[in-house]
Amino acid sequence: MTSDEPFPGWNWEDPDGLDAMMDDFTAGIAACDTVELVADKLPTTRAELAATGITGIEFAAFRTAHPNGLGTDIVPVHTEDMTAEPGGLYQVNGTSFFTQLDIRDPLPFEDDAVDWVYAEHLIEHVPLPVALGWLREVRRVLAPGGLLRLTTPDLRKYVEGYTDANPFFHEHRTRLADMQVGPPMPARRAFMFNQIFYLYGHRWLYDEAELRYVLAQAGFDGDAMRVVTLHQGSRPDVADLDMEFRADETIYVEVNA
Repeated sequence: MTSDEPFPGWNWEDPDGLDAMMDDFTAGIAACDTVELVADKLPTTRAELAATGITGIEFAAFRTAHPNGLGTDIVPVHTEDMTAEPGGLYQVNGTSFFTQLDIRDPLPFEDDAVDWVYAEHLIEHVPLPVALGWLREVRRVLAPGGLLRLTTPDLRKYVEGYTDANPFFHEHRTRLADMQVGPPMPARRAFMFNQIFYLYGHRWLYDEAELRYVLAQAGFDGDAMRVVTLHQGSRPDVADLDMEFRADETIYVEVNA
C-alpha cells in the first residue's frame, strides 16, 4: 500500500499490525477539548458518588452520555496540556465525569456503591478469567436490584452469517466501510468469520449461553439474564447509551444484582 492511499500500511490480514494501528486510533478518540481535575481522590462510597451526582458507571467510555454516569477506560482522556491520571476524578468537555481504570484490577468502589453499570463492546476484549474477575467486581459494587447492561458481538450472528445465505456479512462490511476505519474488508466468508476472532484485540467471544455462564460464575442469576434489543431495556436512560452503528452484530443483555 503506497503512502498516497487513504489508509497507508493497513492490512486486514495482519492482526498484530492492526493492533498497533488501533491503539493509535484509540488514543486519538481519547483526545478532548477540555479535561479538568475535579477531585484528587476518586469518590468511592455510595454517599460520595451521590454527592457528586454519579449513580452509575459506563465502562469503555471516554465521554459518557449519561448525565449521572462516570465514564472510565484504561486509556486516559487528554488534551494537549492535560492527561487524566489514575485515582482522580475528571470532568471532560465540561459535561461528563471520567476516571482511568483497568478492569484487570479490583474496582476502587465500596460495596453497593452504584445503581447501574453499562459496558458496550468491552467484555470481548479481555481473556475469560479477566472478564470473570471484572464481573464479580461489578456484582459487588452494584446495589441490590441494580442493573448491569452488557453488549458484545454475538457469535451466533457470525456463525449464521457464514453458514446461511443471509445478508449479514455484506451489511457488516458496508457498515465498517461507512465508518471509514480502514479500507473495505475482503468479501471472503472465511475472512469475515476470522476477523471477529483475531482483529480489534478480541480475546473471547460470546453468545447467549456463554453470557449466562459468565454471569452465573460471577454471582449473578444467569437464568434471570434477559436478552433485549437496541435502546430497549428496564432503564431507558441506560439503554439509550447503546450506539446504533453496532446494532447489526450485537447481542444486548441485562441482569439485576
